[in-house]
Amino acid sequence: MEYRLLLILIMVGFAAKGQQKTIQERLGYSKDTKLLIIHADDLGVSHSENMASIAVMTNGIVNSASIMVPCPWFPEIAAYAKANPKADLGLHLTLTSEWKLYKWRPVTPYDQVPSLLDDQGYLNETTEAFLKNAQAADVEKELRSQIERAKQFGIDPTHFDSHMAAAISAPEYLKILLKLGREYKVPVHVGKEFSMIFNYDFTPHLTDQDVVVDKTIMASGADFKKGMDNFYTEQLKSLQPGLTVLLLHAAFDNHEMQGVTVEHIDFGSAWRQQDVNFFTSAKCKKLIKDEKIALITWREVRDKLVR
Repeated sequence: MEYRLLLILIMVGFAAKGQQKTIQERLGYSKDTKLLIIHADDLGVSHSENMASIAVMTNGIVNSASIMVPCPWFPEIAAYAKANPKADLGLHLTLTSEWKLYKWRPVTPYDQVPSLLDDQGYLNETTEAFLKNAQAADVEKELRSQIERAKQFGIDPTHFDSHMAAAISAPEYLKILLKLGREYKVPVHVGKEFSMIFNYDFTPHLTDQDVVVDKTIMASGADFKKGMDNFYTEQLKSLQPGLTVLLLHAAFDNHEMQGVTVEHIDFGSAWRQQDVNFFTSAKCKKLIKDEKIALITWREVRDKLVR
């Protein structure tokens, strides 16, 4: 009798495992659907970044973006978000300030988050410097300040992600970010490949409440040298079923953005202009159609799977 009961339980377990739904099915699509979020990072960095990002969302095929609250041009993009409440805008939670001559400080009063500051009182320039100095309590305080600041300006964030991956660069920070996502009832961008990239296991920190993206696409410096058109074309043609997030950085290659990104070839103004060019092109729209890619937003993910 005990043997038969054990056998039944094992069979039920295998059946349940076989019936586990893909993220596409959980979102109401067939398991063979190629779901894609085309996502612009870094809104709020500059006027150029804001205007170009709005352009690729309005005139192009980009359907999602995220905002950096500590940056100087945050009020401009916050006003846009408030005037366009259906736009898919999340928060690009920010713990670093990478440019050579263009910097920002934390939202929290400086004396309350000392471990996040460099010698000049700005957020650290690199993720490595952040990791060396940051205390978890200060990280949570600053991330919460950014979220509350965004809400104060009328933003209804659809998701959270991490600028330069600082907030997911170590387990203690990921736990904070996931906790905030659950508290504010928004998905946090976590990808299946992140454990390999950041060299620690993400899975112990995840629950059934969390959304895990099948693939995250972002160009490298080598890809930029070969041409962003080539990179994005190849990525769209090879897209597989599942939920993919494609990250881009849209800005105009003008004097403002050239000044912001001085001495930065990677992710510089020329790179960002190429992103604008591709994602507003007829070629891009045709590729999406020809490859039978279904565009989806973080708002849809949030509303179907989190709220």
